[in-house]
Amino acid sequence: MFEGFELFPEAASTVAGRIDALYFFLCGMAGLAIAGIFSALILFAMRYRRRAGRTARVIEGSVALEVTWSAVPLCLWVGIFVWSARVYFDINVPPREGMQFFVTGKQWMWKVQHPTGQREINALHVPVGETIVLRMISEDVIHAFYVPAFRIKQDVLPGRFSEIWFEATRPGTYHLFCAEYCGTKHSQMIGEVVVLDPSAYEAWLAGQPEAGDPVEAGRVLFENLRCDTCHAAGSGQRGPDLAGRFGSEVELAGGGRARFDQDYVRESILEPNRRVTAGFTPQMPTYAGQVSETQIQQLVAYVQSLTPATEVEKP
Repeated sequence: MFEGFELFPEAASTVAGRIDALYFFLCGMAGLAIAGIFSALILFAMRYRRRAGRTARVIEGSVALEVTWSAVPLCLWVGIFVWSARVYFDINVPPREGMQFFVTGKQWMWKVQHPTGQREINALHVPVGETIVLRMISEDVIHAFYVPAFRIKQDVLPGRFSEIWFEATRPGTYHLFCAEYCGTKHSQMIGEVVVLDPSAYEAWLAGQPEAGDPVEAGRVLFENLRCDTCHAAGSGQRGPDLAGRFGSEVELAGGGRARFDQDYVRESILEPNRRVTAGFTPQMPTYAGQVSETQIQQLVAYVQSLTPATEVEKP
């Protein structure tokens, strides 16, 4: 009946062991507290029960006891907070270096694009031992990307990019779920993460249909939408030059600043007049309904790749 039953999923990522250690520690502390409280209740109920000829007496307080049972839990909770905060920030701050994958949630499937352009649905093939960074967005409702074996779960929101990362430690096939109720077929929004040896991963990539580089696809789309007529530096420039601006701070018309990141680029494509760069007028048309989330991700990848042209030194 219980053949193959596992109380906990296997740990197959670099952060899984740290999360399990924190979880088991919290369970152990809770178990000790419960055992202590019930043991005291039983002991006191038996020892101080009502008996003939025995009356209660007043017990004076103890400063040392008061300080002890206040200081010990305080130190314990502060230690737990510091421990859990370190684990939380390590999980939720992606490393600078890593393979960038694009993930789009849609009722009721996961669409994945590899750094080299290959695409999958409800599956994600990755090499073992490599840092994998997932940049995710939803096309409709809130989803949640959840891989129990990696101990990672991240909400995937419409209209906003979110990121999560992992590094698989062993080859294998692991379950992928949507952990946020997203409609009538929510239970069918499942997939798998296939972790391969580096050589096997390269062989898998080579066997997939040819796909364009997301940066190159973004460049073609950038030109087809005629974005270069306004955002290229020169006498005809009507919008800000985008080269080298990704990751910097932007001065906004009317005051204020904004970070030039994937969310700002997406917003500028769909709602261009919401936060206009200082020094320019709100004349960019909206592309809402004309480009998909996948195409927006390609445009973001292209804008992120732009670097300022090197000036030629004058003799």
